[in-house]
Amino acid sequence: MRAAVWMSLVAGLGVACRLQAQAAPSPEELDQRVRILERKLELEAEKNEALAKSQGQAVASRDGFEVKSADNAFRLKFRGYLQVDGRFFLDDAKLPAADSWVIRRSRPVVEGTLFKFVDFKLMPDFGGGTTVLYDAYLEARFSKAARLRAGKFKPPVGLERLQSATDLLFVERAFPTGLVPSRDIGLQLGGEFLGGKLEYQAGLFNGVVDGGLADQDAADGKEYAARLLWKPFQPADGGVPAIDLALGLAATRGDEEGSLTATGLPSFRIPGSSNFFAYRADSTLAGTARADGARERWSPQAWLYAGPFGALAEWVSSTTSVRRNTTVADLENEAWQVQLSWVLSGETNSYKGVTPRKPFSPQGGGAGAWIVAVRASGFGADRETFPLFADPARSVRKATLYGAALSWNVLRGLRWMLDYERVSYDGGAAADADRPDEQVLYTRFQVSF
Repeated sequence: MRAAVWMSLVAGLGVACRLQAQAAPSPEELDQRVRILERKLELEAEKNEALAKSQGQAVASRDGFEVKSADNAFRLKFRGYLQVDGRFFLDDAKLPAADSWVIRRSRPVVEGTLFKFVDFKLMPDFGGGTTVLYDAYLEARFSKAARLRAGKFKPPVGLERLQSATDLLFVERAFPTGLVPSRDIGLQLGGEFLGGKLEYQAGLFNGVVDGGLADQDAADGKEYAARLLWKPFQPADGGVPAIDLALGLAATRGDEEGSLTATGLPSFRIPGSSNFFAYRADSTLAGTARADGARERWSPQAWLYAGPFGALAEWVSSTTSVRRNTTVADLENEAWQVQLSWVLSGETNSYKGVTPRKPFSPQGGGAGAWIVAVRASGFGADRETFPLFADPARSVRKATLYGAALSWNVLRGLRWMLDYERVSYDGGAAADADRPDEQVLYTRFQVSF
């Protein structure tokens, strides 16, 4: 029995060894199998890569909502901002004005890219109970030195006007913004040289009244606008310089022919209050002042930001040929402002706003960014304006503004502002008296994405 069992075991082991020898592949067969597997993996990777190239991507972030193609040749971005303001006039018995809450700006923004190098932007505004199209343009990016923009946008003139409304340190812009165009339709070439140290814009526009915007032009005369901005400390890599200094000069030149119903001349007011300056207009030829010839604007401007400190200054001169009946004069209005700011929480100050280093959170965290600012601003009308072209009992010769502001950037995209401003006037009342001073307390709640 024992002999039979051992013989059976030996025979079984022999068969198993023969089968194992037959099943074991040779080195050549193993190499062939590895090559086949590698090729299958390559084909699968190529298939996944082709699938990825054919599929787009949807992204939601703090910068908005974006849909884009896999190669970034086509992009569509949705963002916007909302500003709810409170205006409270103090000691206004002599010059009554209504305290109110207003929707100052309600602006959805649609931006995008076509064919990798053509950008577009659409931005309507529903603030104040009206609907206005503020931006609608295309821009072809040929290179850093050449960008061609066509449509409706901000002409390159006022420094604070060109600053985004979401980055302002005061609820309302100062007097110089009232002398430059708000939006206009035209064609502009712009770009930068020397690694971003020198920026330029030059364009041809329909031409609008000081502080105005329009969607069409009823006259043949057009307006040229140009701006140079020198930033000597701008790094070549496009980063933020330790000392951000910019010196600029902007100008416009065009013709304006007003009529009895559309005079082509501006008026000026404090938001929420009445006009403090306006030209004569009674719809008659003898009693209406209107634009009648050349209009020129000049604006030297500068900013300086170093760490938490910031300063911004600009001056604007707007000269217009004005006619009343048979009398014509070139009248120059001027405005200026100086603005200083300091980031109390230590973040880097900049022209494009302050991003909190430690955003505030109800669940605990940082305190956000706190900024204080002060400013002085002035407006002056040409002496030759009175009394023929403007009524000295209704329009001031000068206006001077002093203000202080506090901003709390709770987090990127959420902000609260509070500022106090006092405006004093020279002239503007009956019997050559001065228009009463105005004191306004503004507050703003802002969300942007």
